[in-house]
Amino acid sequence: MLNKVSKRNPERTKELIHQAALTEFSDNGYGGARVDMIAERAGVNKRMIYHYYGSKDDLFLYVLECAYEKIRSHEAKLDLKMMGPEDAVRELVRFTFLYHLKNPEFMRLLNNENLYKAEHIKKSKKIRKMHSPFEDLMKDVLIRGEMEGVFRKNVDPVQFYITVASVAYFYLSNIFTLSTIFGRKLNSKSELDQRLEHCIDVILGYLRPV
Repeated sequence: MLNKVSKRNPERTKELIHQAALTEFSDNGYGGARVDMIAERAGVNKRMIYHYYGSKDDLFLYVLECAYEKIRSHEAKLDLKMMGPEDAVRELVRFTFLYHLKNPEFMRLLNNENLYKAEHIKKSKKIRKMHSPFEDLMKDVLIRGEMEGVFRKNVDPVQFYITVASVAYFYLSNIFTLSTIFGRKLNSKSELDQRLEHCIDVILGYLRPV
């Protein structure tokens, strides 16, 4: 039997569960996360989780889908089609770097899912669909740059975006070990600003015609 809170506001209850699950999965990974802890974080009965999401597997996939949907929806708001190709690339790199900086749980979720060889994402009917329009957008920016003579020819949009993501991802996901190894506070504002400009220069440098 569902509790009174869920009956009054099921959408609110589902969102509480989602946020609790996001925290639990990003902190402890899929294997270490516990449904009991998710229920405790959300302030709901554990049965509510199974009622709304079915299983721990299904809940983890839902959290992953929401995480991808969030970043893709934010990227869509950049309106890159209305920018010149070089400005569009600058904005994309800037957004990607700052998004990963401000949403570390996204990196942790992806790290964990890769340990499972994308076992959960492979079951998703949504994730591939939400990436197809984004791939087309990357292709549009690159082709416009090529036609204007500011970008090299035949850049693969998938390889391009993987590189954009990686120059932000590696730095931020390894920031504490890198800071220790090199004896620098790489998470300070000045270092982060310097890194972002470096990322933009690296990507635009690659794109210049050869």
